[in-house]
Parts: sequence; structure tokens; C-alpha cells
Amino acid sequence: MRKQQTVRFLRGSILAAIVFAATTAGYGQVTISQAVEKASQNYPAIRVSVEQQAAAAAGIQLARTSYLPKVDFTAQLNRASRNNVFGLMLPQSTIPSISGPVLGTNNLTNVWGSAVGGLVSWEPFDFGLRKANVETAEATRNRAQAAVARNRFEAGAAAADAFLTVLAAEQVVAVAKAAGQRAKAVQTMVGALVRADLRPGADLSRADAEAAMATTQLIQAEQAVAIAKVGLSQWVGIPAAQLTVDRGPFLGVPSTLDVAPMGVANHPAAKEQTLAVEEVKAREKALDKTYYPKFNSQGALYARGSGANTDGTTGGAFSGFGPNIQNWALGFSVTFPVMDIYSLRIRKQVEQQHEKTEAARYDQMLLELNTRVETARAQLDGARRVLASLPPQLKAARDGVDQATARYKAGLGNIVETAEAQRLLAQSEIDESLAKLNIWRAMLAVAAAQGDLSPILK
Repeated sequence: MRKQQTVRFLRGSILAAIVFAATTAGYGQVTISQAVEKASQNYPAIRVSVEQQAAAAAGIQLARTSYLPKVDFTAQLNRASRNNVFGLMLPQSTIPSISGPVLGTNNLTNVWGSAVGGLVSWEPFDFGLRKANVETAEATRNRAQAAVARNRFEAGAAAADAFLTVLAAEQVVAVAKAAGQRAKAVQTMVGALVRADLRPGADLSRADAEAAMATTQLIQAEQAVAIAKVGLSQWVGIPAAQLTVDRGPFLGVPSTLDVAPMGVANHPAAKEQTLAVEEVKAREKALDKTYYPKFNSQGALYARGSGANTDGTTGGAFSGFGPNIQNWALGFSVTFPVMDIYSLRIRKQVEQQHEKTEAARYDQMLLELNTRVETARAQLDGARRVLASLPPQLKAARDGVDQATARYKAGLGNIVETAEAQRLLAQSEIDESLAKLNIWRAMLAVAAAQGDLSPILK
């Protein structure tokens, strides 16, 4: 019975291990499309711009609240003296005012006073000012949306470049391993010849040094892979130790060695800058709608109470404690800030200068983007030419290694020739392994400069 339970336990454990392995296999493996998607969704800078966009969208709702009536409510209870005098008092916010007739008294007899009331104000028309303010808020929101799109694109492009960097580093590791194996083979061959007294011991020392150098180069190449994965992990959100990349088609020659030209005006950064100009224009339009009279329909309902009488007497202890005299009012008021015209002119001049500034930035951005495109296309052209020149170079390097090794075995060559041939072959293999990736990276640079990664992601 115990043996059967043990067998069942082992079966369950093995099944659980198989299921776990199946569900976790490839957990950290990403394709270039997944890397771009993860970076464009999860990178912290994008979350910042998304929150800024949400704040700008809330600004539209704030601007729309200006269409609503304004309702104010107030209530007051005080204990104060009641002396009142004739005379003018300029508008101020320090000395409280007293209503009622002048009694000619000057004593500190005090009474209760109370008030409660509400005022409703509404602008029936505003010559388009509120609409202009809403449009300004919408322009701000549109620019924030464009900033989100630009950040997503830049993060995706950076993730794609980091992806190809990992692939390139891994290719160098593969070449370094092959070079290390050849160096050890030469070390073994030279050791046998030295022990047979057919070659001097100095040759073995040189072969040992070359093998040690190949090991060092392999370690450095593996370090470069680890660093490249750290760079990619910050974009995709997967720990570098668990991250692997799906090579896809990137170790082969692309089906097309070019990227269709596009106008840089559609680049996300250019679109954002265009909307920056539109935002300034919207503010200018709102200023144009500002210098108009302000019309207000108003309605008030209020009540007051006072312990002071018009004949100079006062009421009981709690007289005026609560409001008992009611009033209502309906009216229409017009205000016109005549002297604001001067400040509005200056403010509009400021916005006009801002518009010119943003327009100049747009022109500068187009120039920089076009320069990036031309630079990337020059890199792509050079990468194509290098790729075409590498097959004969690689063949010659391999033939050189074979010939140098044969000459060394026959006693016609020296260890220096063999080592140099080995190094030349290793460098040629690195160039050949990276040549195809360099085509992809140059195409990515062209696509990123033009503002569309789809030619690479497809």
C-alpha cells in the first residue's frame, strides 16, 4: 500500500513538473513586435504623458463649466455695535459697512445681526469667449495626446534597437566561441610539434597566448550580451536574467533592402509640434474674444435680522439673532473693462511671439528629421555594399587559415602567420555575422527617422 502511494506521489510530481515547464517555457522570450508593444505600453515615461493627457482632458470639462450659472450662498451671524455716520468710503476690504440711518450716537451698545441669502448669476451671451476657451483646452488636450503618441513611438523604436543590439552581441559570442575552438586546435597542434622537437618552445607559448586571448574575447562578448539584455529589459519589463530574444528573420537577408520613402511631416514628433502651434493659435483666438462687455443676468433672495431699531432703541437679548426681514431681486448688469485693451494687446503680442517660436521649432524639427533620414539611408547604402563584399572576404580568410596551417605543419611557415590568419578569419566571421543585422538596423534607423516602424515589424 505504501509502495503504491509512493508511486502515485512520484507520478503526480513528475506531471506537475511537466505542466510547470510547459507553462513557463519561453516566459522571457520576446519577439521584436512584442518588445515594441511592451515598451510602448509600460515604459514609465509613457505613463507620465498619459496622466498629463488625462489632466488636459479634464481641463476641457473645466472650461465647459463656464456655461453653467454661478450660484453663491452666504450666511452670517455677528454681534456688533451700531454707530453709523454719513460720508464716503472708498471701496476696500478692511472696514465693515453698516446699513441703516445715522442716529447720531457714539457708544458701544451692541446687538445681534444675521443674514442669509443666495445669488444666481449667468452670462446669456459672451461673444464666443467660452467657446474659444473650450477650444483652447481641446488644443491642449490634442497636444498632450500627440505627446503620448510620440513617447510611445520613441520607446518602441528604442526597444527595437535594443532588441537588435542583443542579437548582434549574441552573434559575436557565437563567433568568439568558434574562434576559441580553433585557437585550442592550433594550441594542440603546436604542442604536439613542440613535444616532437619539430618546433621551438616559443611557438607553444604564442599558441597558449592566442588561446588565452580567445577565451578573454569570449568572456567580453558574453559580458556585452548581458549588458545588452539589461538595456532591453528596461523597455520590456522582463528581468535580464530571464530574457531571451526570438531571432525571427533578423539573421537572414531582408526580402527587400530598402524602406519606402515617407514625408517626415507624419512623424509623431512633427505632429506634436504642429499641434503646439495650433495650441498657441487657440490662445490667441481666446484673447480676441476677451475685450467685450460682460453681460450678467442675476437673481437674489436674502433675509436679514438686526437687534437695532431705527429710533435708536434695541430689541431683546436675542433680537436679530435670526434673519426675519426678506427681500428678493432680479436684474441685468453690464461691465466693460475699458482699460484692459492695453494689457490684452501686450498679451496677444506675447502669444504671437510664442507662435513664431513654435513655428520655428517645427521647421527645425523637420530639418533634423530629414537629416536623420538621409543619415540612415547613407548607413543603409553602406551596409548593403558591405554585405555584398563580404563573401569573397570570408572565403579568402578561410583559405588563408587553411594555407597558413598547412605551411606551419610543413615547416614552411611560422606561428605568427598562423595566428594572424586565425585573427583575420575571426574578424571576417564577425563582419559576416553582423552584416545582415546591420542591414536590419539601418532599415530600422530609416523607419524610425520617418516615423513608421511597420516596415520592420512586418
